[in-house]
Amino acid sequence: MKKAFITGITGQDGSYLAEFLLSKKYEVHGLIRRSSTFNTSRIESIYQDPHQPKKKLFLYYGDLSDSEQVHNIIYNVKPEEVYHLGAQSHVRVSFDIPEYTGNITGLSTVRILEAIKRSGKNIKFYQASSSEMFGQAKPPQSEETPFYPRSPYAVAKVFSYWTAKNYRQGYGLFASNGILFNHESPRRGETFVTRKITRAIASILSGKQKDIYLGNLDAKRDWGYAPEYVEVMWHILQQKNPDDFVIGTGQTHSVEEFMQAAFSYGGLNWEKYVKIDKRYFRPTEVDVLIADIEKSKRLLGWQPKISFGDLVKIMVDADMRAEGLKPIGEGDKILKEKMPHRWWMED
Repeated sequence: MKKAFITGITGQDGSYLAEFLLSKKYEVHGLIRRSSTFNTSRIESIYQDPHQPKKKLFLYYGDLSDSEQVHNIIYNVKPEEVYHLGAQSHVRVSFDIPEYTGNITGLSTVRILEAIKRSGKNIKFYQASSSEMFGQAKPPQSEETPFYPRSPYAVAKVFSYWTAKNYRQGYGLFASNGILFNHESPRRGETFVTRKITRAIASILSGKQKDIYLGNLDAKRDWGYAPEYVEVMWHILQQKNPDDFVIGTGQTHSVEEFMQAAFSYGGLNWEKYVKIDKRYFRPTEVDVLIADIEKSKRLLGWQPKISFGDLVKIMVDADMRAEGLKPIGEGDKILKEKMPHRWWMED
C-alpha cells in the first residue's frame, strides 16, 4: 500500500485528489489548518474516525509556515509521494496580503523539499504550479514559454516552480511541476469568479439574492474540470523521470462568456443582475491564458473530456441542488455520459 501526503487536502483539488488516491488503494495523509470553525466540508464524505480500524485517511493539524511540523510528518509517515497543493491561492487577495502569500505559496515549497532531501528517502514530489506564472506572456503558453508573473501569487508560484526544478537538478530529487491552467468544479471556493457566478444564479432563482458584483469581464482563461486535473497530477508522478507539464484544454473563454453561458443555462437575463465593481479589478491584469498541451498529450496521453460548456452546466446544476432547487439536469447527464466511471463522491 502506497502512502501519499497532501498539503491543501481540504481545498478543491486536495479533496478530489484524496478521493482519487483512496480509490487507488493508497493510504492518504493530509495537512489541515486548525480553526475554531469547521473547514473540512470538502472531505466529509471520506472522513474516517481516528478509532476506526484499518483506516486509510489520516489528518494532521499544522501550517505551511511551520517547518518543524512539515519535517515531522514526512519523517514519521515516510510517504512515497508528496502532493504540494496548499497555498494562499486567491490571486486578487494576494495583492492585499503579499507577504503572507510569499511565505505560504512560495517558501512552503522550500520547507517541504528540504524535509524530503533530509529524509534520505526516495519520495516523489508534485508541485502545483499555475498558469498565472505566464501572466502577460504571449499565448498559447507551453513548457518553454518564459514566465511574466503579474501578481504576488504568480510571483510566489514562479519561486516554487524554480525551487522544485532546482532541487531536481541539484540534489537528484524526483520533483515535478504540473503547470495547471484554470480548473473549476462545484467545490471551487465561493469567492472565485466561476463559483461566484454559478452560486449567485442559484441564489437569484431561490429569491435570496438580487445582484452579483463582478470585476474584469474581458479576462480570458483556459477552463477545465478539476476532477480530470487531479488524475493527471497522479500520472505525472508515475512517469519514469521527473518533468514539467502544462495541463489545460487548449481553448480560451472570457469571464463574460462564462457568465453569459451560466445565466443562459439558468434561464436568466444576466443584464438584469450583473453589476461591475472596480474593487474586484487587479492592479496588474492577465489578459489571455491558453494552454499548449502538445507535450502532455504526447507523454501523458492527456486529453480532457469535459468541455467549457459542459463545465458551466455541471456547476450550475450542483449549485441549484445545493440551494434546494431542482437542477436543470444537463450537467448531470454530461457526467454520466462522459465520465461514467467516476471515483469521486457525488457533490
